[in-house]
Amino acid sequence: MKQKKSNSTIVKSDFSVNKAEDSSGFLLWQVTSLWQRQIRYALEPLKLTHSQFVLLASILWLTQQEKEVTQVILSEHTKIDPMTTSTVIRTLIQKGYVDRKEHSTDTRAKIVSLTKSGELITKNAVKKVETFDHDFFSALGITKHEFNESLLKILSRY
Repeated sequence: MKQKKSNSTIVKSDFSVNKAEDSSGFLLWQVTSLWQRQIRYALEPLKLTHSQFVLLASILWLTQQEKEVTQVILSEHTKIDPMTTSTVIRTLIQKGYVDRKEHSTDTRAKIVSLTKSGELITKNAVKKVETFDHDFFSALGITKHEFNESLLKILSRY
């Protein structure tokens, strides 16, 4: 427990920081909450959740990298756990945006791909999200690259 002097009285604190703004985790939580809320608003007209968008966009991205997209690869790429990935993929199949088929050599693997309507809605959603992201992160100015590098350092540890 940390003690602070406040006008000649000692105030006990259970926190290691003097101000909430000194907590990286708390700031990340606030920024993430704001960012997620705004992304949700951007995707609402398309009737997509953020998880659905991330999986659709990742299928498009990985396909354009000429990779065969399995649910396992998709889960690893997005950092969405495999069970949630499977559940969201089922929803996207019901919406007619994704096809899923058996892998030709691995009977446990499922190959996922975008349908024509899935490709169209994904490209539309990517434009909306990229426009929003550009505006949202413009506050970083020239430090955006360093910010991204810092986030990558954190991701690489886990």
